[in-house]
Amino acid sequence: MKKILFLILSSTLIFASDQIPGAPQKHPILLKNGVIHTISNGVIHGSILFDNGKITHVGEFIAPQNGAEVIDLEGKHVYPGFIAAVSGIGLVEINAVDVTNDHSERGDFNPNVRANVAYNPDSEIIPTTRSNGVLIANVVPASGLVSGQSSIMMMDGWTWEDATLSHPSGLHINWPQMGTRTRGRYGRTPPIKKQIERRNKSLKALDDIIKQSRAYARLRQTKSRSAENYHDEDLRWESMIPYVQRKIPIYIHANEVRQIDAAVHWAKRQDVNIIIVGGKDAWRTTDLLVENKIPVIYEGVTALPSRRYEDYDQAYKGPLLLQKAGVQFCIASAGSAGAAYRLRNLSNQAAMAAAYGLPKNEALRSITLSAAEILGIDKQVGSLESGKDATLFISNGDPLEIRTTVVQAYIQGRKVDMGDRHKMLFHKYQEKYRQLRILNE
Repeated sequence: MKKILFLILSSTLIFASDQIPGAPQKHPILLKNGVIHTISNGVIHGSILFDNGKITHVGEFIAPQNGAEVIDLEGKHVYPGFIAAVSGIGLVEINAVDVTNDHSERGDFNPNVRANVAYNPDSEIIPTTRSNGVLIANVVPASGLVSGQSSIMMMDGWTWEDATLSHPSGLHINWPQMGTRTRGRYGRTPPIKKQIERRNKSLKALDDIIKQSRAYARLRQTKSRSAENYHDEDLRWESMIPYVQRKIPIYIHANEVRQIDAAVHWAKRQDVNIIIVGGKDAWRTTDLLVENKIPVIYEGVTALPSRRYEDYDQAYKGPLLLQKAGVQFCIASAGSAGAAYRLRNLSNQAAMAAAYGLPKNEALRSITLSAAEILGIDKQVGSLESGKDATLFISNGDPLEIRTTVVQAYIQGRKVDMGDRHKMLFHKYQEKYRQLRILNE
């Protein structure tokens, strides 16, 4: 048993190519003699037991059940799987190759689009992301004014159905630019009058969408859903019903202060629940966000300043400013859809926030339990508690430290294949330099 973790790590370096999804958990698994980071109840030096994909006990001393597999962690650490609050993973493979991307649909109004049906469980990006502890992602469509509905996906499964944890998680709206630009990229920019017309058109469209959605919802209440009336249904307006009824939140992608301010006031006027995604300027509107209880999914901790007069570390300390102001927030990697490969750096984003003042426990919470709470899945994942999914990983140290290795991961109790393309290439070229006698044995 004491050699098991070493053998797991060694085997992933050798057999890193073909990914095989984990089989359902067949027997109880006890991880003992470890440092259990529960997130919700502090740190426990002890053990964690899970069975049938669920955590059953967390404590200092746990007696193994009959037939349980016992793994001695020898002081290694156990954390809940990291959660990407927004991402394009599974929808984007190679940005520059259009045929590998399936994150967008034509048109500005696509509320019926479902991210999970386009999710590719065989993406090469998934294993490399998983190797950094990210085991769950809210996968988001990306085009138009109303992009569609996101799905919360597990980073393991034979099909998109297997990988879906929850759908829908919310509707996504790309808020229009509220300001005008006099100078754009390469010196070209539309006339200011045209920019204002475009903005006003988008804002009116959003008001009309909510108005028509409510009218459609009232119409559907008066009509039977029998087979003869099925042809009267419109999938786009049908998809809008839970959002105008405040059953599911709307994600507003907005970074600039005027966008955030306008989006919050629009949500109040239209009586809908919203979550701000991006939130680069959220530190400038904290009173408004707290007053209206608007959560923020903060993207891009490592981004550059937005304005000449801002501090060089403005983005780095953004999470600290939100935390001090009492804003509910979590941290996500930069780029919701177009940069799926960046998701593997989620822990580095949290680490940068910690380096610039955010308390370490809050940084960890921002990519685990805080993300789960904002996404509405905190009863299933986000912390290590009895009754929650056994979605967790074992590491040889602090996962916010870049030198730490994730040794093994479990998703709903299924043992995950820890091989990935990066490890395969590392092993390949390590062998190359051994053969060239550049690298000693």
